[in-house]
Amino acid sequence: MAVALTIATTDYDHFRDFRLGPVRAEGIEANWLTLGHHEIFSRFTFNREWDVSELSFAKFAAQVTRKDSDIIGLPIYASRLFRFSSFYVNRNAGIKTVKDLPGRRIGVPEWAHTAAVYMRGWLMDEGGVALSDIDWRQAGTNEAGRIEKVELSLPKGVALTSMPEKTLSGMIAAGELDCAIIARPPNSFREKHPDVVRLFPDYEAMEMRYYEKTRVYPIMHVIAIRKAILDDQPWVARNLYNAFEDSKRRSLERLLDPAVSRYPVPWLTNYTMRMQQIFGSDLFPYGIEANRPTLELFLRYAHEQGIAHRHAKPEEIFPAGIMASVKV
Repeated sequence: MAVALTIATTDYDHFRDFRLGPVRAEGIEANWLTLGHHEIFSRFTFNREWDVSELSFAKFAAQVTRKDSDIIGLPIYASRLFRFSSFYVNRNAGIKTVKDLPGRRIGVPEWAHTAAVYMRGWLMDEGGVALSDIDWRQAGTNEAGRIEKVELSLPKGVALTSMPEKTLSGMIAAGELDCAIIARPPNSFREKHPDVVRLFPDYEAMEMRYYEKTRVYPIMHVIAIRKAILDDQPWVARNLYNAFEDSKRRSLERLLDPAVSRYPVPWLTNYTMRMQQIFGSDLFPYGIEANRPTLELFLRYAHEQGIAHRHAKPEEIFPAGIMASVKV
């Protein structure tokens, strides 16, 4: 009898064939829920409403490193994005480089906001900016009332002020914030407010140099699974991984075949081939070893920033032996 699992993710093309049925996980009957990722994160974090869930890497790091954690990860990455585009500044603040940031008011949607974790870590490592040098503010990006979803243990000297009645979009436009680190462009930027601009307009070139130097391709969202599932059926983890991997492979093949691509974008195939020259044939690798620089960096940042309860190693956040070779 197949194991019935409820899976919740956003609608990604690389999950599509598994979600819709052309790819199946051996021995598993999947009931797939397609929801917005903020709803998925909240409902799984607070209530564990399904068995397998897309989850913010930061929120996952907080929960998987708890003592006696009830979840573990699968080395499947729902979302990956470079984030130098995520710095927005009020042009009247006179901020030209990261060296202008100490002493400033910087907003984030949540402290455990994955994009902000990467960029705060980069500020510390590369910019020489200590977290305690910043007046941190927390508020929803475009809607008031956003809250932190995991417990925090902020580093000594770090001040974080929650402003639930405000939005980052409104505050950056009004000059109440000097800078904000946000995964998605705030409405004030999208609507071309004259005072809201990116700190790094040449972010794509910066991100390419960053990747060439570090081999870090930032992971935003991972797949989490309730440990109780694997206690009874440890094989479920690898069978799920295999299905996600096969689904992603089919998605990448579509990008290289303009006759079947889902995306009506000119020269998409040519662009994909150029990216393969930089990233390799697998543009979106799963697993542990191919992602070790990214995993190790993020887990360090999550601990240093008071989100993870301990400095975990990549092998500790995934089922033991999940990447054992099955080649013949």
